[in-house]
Amino acid sequence: MKILGLSGALGHDPSAALYIDGTLVAAAEEERFVRDKHAKNRMPYESAKFCLQWAGIRPHEVDAVAIPYAPIPLFGSPARWHYARRYWYAPDRALDAIFAGNRRFHRYQKRIEWCLQQLGFDLGKTEIVPVEHHLAHAASAYHCSGFRDKTAILCIDGKGEYATTFFGYGENGVIHKIKEFYDPDSLAGVYGAITEYLGFEMLDGEYKVMGMAPYGDPTRYDFSRLARFEDGELVVNTDYVNVVGLRRYKEKGKGYYFSPKLIEWLGPRREGDVADEPYIHYAASMQALFERLALEMMEYYLGDVIRETGLIAFAGGGALNVKLNQKIVARPDVKELFVQPAAGDAGTAVGAAAYVSMQRGVPVEKMEHVYLGPAYTNEEIIAACAKHPARPRWQKIDDVPVRVARLLTDGHPVAWFQGRMEFGPRALGGRSILGCPSVPGIADRINAQIKFRERWRPFCPSMLDTVAPQMLQSHHPAPFMTITFEVAPEWRQRVPEVVHEDGTARAQVLRREQHPRYYDLMRELEKLTGNGVVLNTSLNRRGEPMVCSPSDALDMFFGSDLQYLVMEDILVTKEGVPQ
Repeated sequence: MKILGLSGALGHDPSAALYIDGTLVAAAEEERFVRDKHAKNRMPYESAKFCLQWAGIRPHEVDAVAIPYAPIPLFGSPARWHYARRYWYAPDRALDAIFAGNRRFHRYQKRIEWCLQQLGFDLGKTEIVPVEHHLAHAASAYHCSGFRDKTAILCIDGKGEYATTFFGYGENGVIHKIKEFYDPDSLAGVYGAITEYLGFEMLDGEYKVMGMAPYGDPTRYDFSRLARFEDGELVVNTDYVNVVGLRRYKEKGKGYYFSPKLIEWLGPRREGDVADEPYIHYAASMQALFERLALEMMEYYLGDVIRETGLIAFAGGGALNVKLNQKIVARPDVKELFVQPAAGDAGTAVGAAAYVSMQRGVPVEKMEHVYLGPAYTNEEIIAACAKHPARPRWQKIDDVPVRVARLLTDGHPVAWFQGRMEFGPRALGGRSILGCPSVPGIADRINAQIKFRERWRPFCPSMLDTVAPQMLQSHHPAPFMTITFEVAPEWRQRVPEVVHEDGTARAQVLRREQHPRYYDLMRELEKLTGNGVVLNTSLNRRGEPMVCSPSDALDMFFGSDLQYLVMEDILVTKEGVPQ
């Protein structure tokens, strides 16, 4: 059974994923191939082409194409009526939801059909299976979790067709829906609106708000007027946020998802890269509101399921809020939280394909790793070096983990390009910039000279599975950097460059079978420093997607102050740098 999942219905983060007989053999985001972050308004052509080529299959061999977007009926679901009633102040939007509420789906389906034709599919022989957007999110979490017992399922997202939030449970491979909330009542939408107010781009800057929050005081400002959860219903205050039409605040011709009333209350919209007052307190207040309401909703709808088995599967863009995840894991009745590593819309390609596979009687495997993208041989890397206009110096080296560990402990950042590219937003040792976290100032150096990003944003650690129980004081699985942990006081002194302002770290805990070479590098670091931990950030510059190919890595390398780039067994250095 071969199921191809294709996402991109909402105009951002298109991706492709391919299941063969229940095994996820390939998955990748379109942005990596077209070099356009979030690949807005594109279809997943290159990513789908990669998946098919990697698996060595032709279009006619695909049994079904799953898409994470579906028509929503006018009767039988409250979604479109809720949207129309809550957006009464924009009658054009409200009436459109009633009379043409599936127009976006039909437009997306036509674009998917065009994309499939370009890939060589015969539409007359290709079955396209729509899956509701939040059901695809739910499937991406539950079916990929590997959980066998009854599992609470939580999805918090901006919005799909109309739904914004999903509560349900999975049992015996079947997903049961308990409750959904609908646009504009979106907690993630509130977070996105405040993200815009704080000077970042929605769908991209929410994690920056989360990184800024520990510098502020959440008690300085009360954000409870923005949203409330009462009697089982989430209600967002559309006088301030999640607004459409004429109610939007406009600046320099651009409309935002908040209103002028928010500006009257909080003051001018933030600009620049400095984490200053009062905006750090606004970030802290938004994070506190998000955590409180999410936990209240989870307890209301899923508390009984959680107490029964202790298992939770979480997806949607809100699932990337690692501080919320830390609070969830801290519940005494939680045994394990699985967060889909590609929790945003890119992951719905996996979810839709997994859902269709399960519906057809083919269970899918647990998602143990995200190394699902392209890989390159030494010969391909050498060929890329030969073609690159910078005429890079390169040499083939032995004992890569040993050599790179020495460079790191000497205080050098190293670009690390190894194996298959990661799927999802986190660099997990496939396409990373690495540093030694015990070297003073290495994080600031990477920020200032290489990443060119806000200096208050934290860097994260990858670590050996033997180190995690001591450093993180937890045995909870953490393979995907989706949860923060309180760092033990001793380790805050040992690896200060990967500990955030609030004493936490968003960690990747690695087992050797997941990425042997990366694991061996950390073992070499442990021999040299006593710490089996490495500073890990994504191999890209600010505003760019993570690199995919050797030529992408070389472009990034020569566009930064990096001095060492290792791709498989090939070490590239700049002029004047000792080889």
